[in-house]
Amino acid sequence: MEGWKSAVKEVALAAVAGAVFYLLAAAVFAALVKAYAPPESVVTATNWVLKGVGSLLFPLLFIHKGKALLKGAAAGAVGCIVSMLLFAAIGGGFHLTVFFPLELLFCAAIAAVGALCGVKLRKEG
Repeated sequence: MEGWKSAVKEVALAAVAGAVFYLLAAAVFAALVKAYAPPESVVTATNWVLKGVGSLLFPLLFIHKGKALLKGAAAGAVGCIVSMLLFAAIGGGFHLTVFFPLELLFCAAIAAVGALCGVKLRKEG
């Protein structure tokens, strides 16, 4: 039986790595936005894609053994919240939209799939 400390460590690693990935990718994208000024819908869609990639990739890498769906979903949700808080802390502002609950569910679902795939690919489950 896996200890809860190990599970918390895996979730935290995946969440923080995903949030940092999103912030770095968003910074690169922000430079492109300044240069090309795309429509707001493109900026929103790109932000969701970047969060989705981070939510999928890092639970795939960091979640091991047992309850992968739950740990992945937790990592995705926590990563989404952490990225929002870090973005606010570095000066991006704290903005909650009516779509935030949907974004939170999206990140949790994508991360759960990523964690499950990672465990199955390593044949730990």
